Amino acid sequence: MNVRQWCRDLGMGARFAFTGGREGWVRMLLTAVGVGLGVALLLLTTALPNILTARDRVENARQDFSAAYDTPKAGNTVLVGVTDTEWHGKDIRGRLLEPEGARAPLPPGVGRFPAKGEMVVSPALKRLLSSDGAGLLRERIPYRITGTIGDSGLIGSQELAYYAGADGLVPHAGGARVNRLNAFGNPDPVPEQTDPVLILMTLVVFVVLLTPVAVFIAAAVRFGGERRDRRLAALRLVGSDSRMTRRTAAGEALAGSLLGLAVGTVFFLIGRQVAGSVEVMGESFFPSYLDPSPALVALVAVAVPAAAVLVTLLAMRGVVVEPLGVVRTARQPRRRLWWRLLLPLAGLAMLYPMIGNGRSHGDFNQYLVTGGVLLLLVGVTALLPWLVEAFVSRLGAGGVSWQLAVRRLQLSSGTAARMVNGIAVAVAGAIALQMLFAGVESQYTKETGRDPGRAQMEVDLSDRTHLAAARAEFAGAKGVRTSVALSTGQVGGKRREPDRVAPVTVGNCAALREVAHLPSCRDGDVFALYNPYSDPGYQNGLRPVMRPGARVWIDPTQGEARGREIPWTLPATVRKATARKDSLQGDPSGLLVTPSVLPAQATATLYGHVYLRLDDTVPDAQERARTTAARTDPLAYTWTWAATERSDRYTSLRTGLFIGAVCVLALIGASLLVSQLEQLRERRKLLSSLVAFGTRRRTLGLSVLWQTAVPIALGLLLASAVGLTLGAVLLKMTATPVSVDWASVLSLTGAGAAVVLAVTVLSLPPLVRMMRPEGLRTE
Repeated sequence: MNVRQWCRDLGMGARFAFTGGREGWVRMLLTAVGVGLGVALLLLTTALPNILTARDRVENARQDFSAAYDTPKAGNTVLVGVTDTEWHGKDIRGRLLEPEGARAPLPPGVGRFPAKGEMVVSPALKRLLSSDGAGLLRERIPYRITGTIGDSGLIGSQELAYYAGADGLVPHAGGARVNRLNAFGNPDPVPEQTDPVLILMTLVVFVVLLTPVAVFIAAAVRFGGERRDRRLAALRLVGSDSRMTRRTAAGEALAGSLLGLAVGTVFFLIGRQVAGSVEVMGESFFPSYLDPSPALVALVAVAVPAAAVLVTLLAMRGVVVEPLGVVRTARQPRRRLWWRLLLPLAGLAMLYPMIGNGRSHGDFNQYLVTGGVLLLLVGVTALLPWLVEAFVSRLGAGGVSWQLAVRRLQLSSGTAARMVNGIAVAVAGAIALQMLFAGVESQYTKETGRDPGRAQMEVDLSDRTHLAAARAEFAGAKGVRTSVALSTGQVGGKRREPDRVAPVTVGNCAALREVAHLPSCRDGDVFALYNPYSDPGYQNGLRPVMRPGARVWIDPTQGEARGREIPWTLPATVRKATARKDSLQGDPSGLLVTPSVLPAQATATLYGHVYLRLDDTVPDAQERARTTAARTDPLAYTWTWAATERSDRYTSLRTGLFIGAVCVLALIGASLLVSQLEQLRERRKLLSSLVAFGTRRRTLGLSVLWQTAVPIALGLLLASAVGLTLGAVLLKMTATPVSVDWASVLSLTGAGAAVVLAVTVLSLPPLVRMMRPEGLRTE
């Protein structure tokens, strides 16, 4: 078969698609919208790598952390103080800037240094500060706005950030909260260590989110199949053979897919602009970040039309088009099961060699993972038509609406299966991912050692703040029931040997009792803390540093700078204390010291902490506490206690999955609605005929509902089985015990059913309009 003949037949089909009058244009529009929705999501997916790269580039460019203690003051240095805070669960990035010379570097996105009392803010923070109800935040960030931060200094359009002018900053106040820099940015970012399980999860997320898109595109190019087959019968009547007929049909699908590429590009460009004004789970982007990779765009542009042609040719193999009509009344051969089972079995075979790998037995083969998961999910689309056909062929008598629905399903079970294929694949993948994420969550969640019942917030103060004054400020703050003040540091057994150190906790007797059980206490006492819940070897290593009368050194630089060590001789009496299981400190150990026994110059080297117990009956108690902390010490770091904390990379991946699932769910709903409208449009004359013969509209509405309910029930049942199987295999691959959260499985299947129900309800008004007698008119 020469290329010229192929091109001629495909071109003829394309002309038929665009010259079919109003009917043809409606069919083309539905096909273009269906394909376009999928193409838009594919283009969005191709832009994801660039989103991550762009955000990392900005994050590295504005990096302002320096651990060096000996950076000298110069004409090209700037002091940067970290003043991050939070407002109703949203993070706010804050920095204080104090240039030390005319050539001091500016952070990205900032045109000039703000003067003391001034600040430049992100557009989102400017809107937030000017909104009603942000009085506490304005009090916490009391600087006058003189400008905005440019896009080059922000990782997203909705990021909350500011740079404020300062005066009198001290390098390394509060540990690393004030840094001296001669340049912003991280020229040599250290790549994070790869985690095989996270890589596996990332691959599975992409495959699970993209497979339903491909299924919907394959279904969209077959819109109008019945009317198309009748048109092709006329083509046979004038001399076309069966092969030419199939190629002509493929040309129609090719034209629809090409128009769908254009529509999808428009959808993507619109969504790209909308992305700059929305925020999903705390994540936002700039439209410029959504630039797809040219190579991936080219792949989509080639793959979609090629898939349209291939799907049509395969579909036409099961349809016999004759000159006098389409042979649909003849009994179709029953679908065979054996080859449909080969797809999921081949997928399992590809995943089997990696079972038990876990995290410590080598990486997962990304090609086998992608291929195995893809074959299992595609297996749903192969098995569902057979399952629907086998089930509906056994359905019996019932009401009129039931009989109409059953007969329609028996005559076109393949069309019904295609309609729900996408949602079945999506639900199967969602169940597998839910099992995988739930199973490995404990590996990325660790105990913090903090008891939220003992304190709800902790405020870490900078070096220049007087701890007693800060505690008094918090004690009088609205929404704070009690406050406990402690200072922490460390002492070394030998000078400039930071490896032989013991922690030191300083506070009055009442505060120390929040850490340990003390026999008795008065100012001037020192206690050696024994922690039965800690590592015995570590505890034994502390004994030489804590023995009575020992000569120790307090080194705030931890050996990085000489001449900062402060000598201290422990008292002759050091009594023992036992750590509380519910201690305010996560893993208490070392020395407990009352204030008067420490050398006077050592006080400035300690880090102050205030532990707060809040009054939940006071509105915005947490926000009031953060505002009090900022007023007491602008460099204070306030954070909320939680019993557990989760890995940032795991959380980011889960957030990405949620955002992608929302997009896919929207695609599912929109595509199903387009598909439902296309099927109703094809049956318009039939519906009008039934109404003309006296069939009630309510009966036809119920018939449409049954035609949707039966395939979706079978699809969700199959999806649950495949999803549970895939989830179990993935958990076995990560060496994680297999467990099923049935509530989550039911909720995911319920979500899929809810989407279909919503689509059915939205299709009822068009159904009512199509059941009018005018539908019998023929031109």
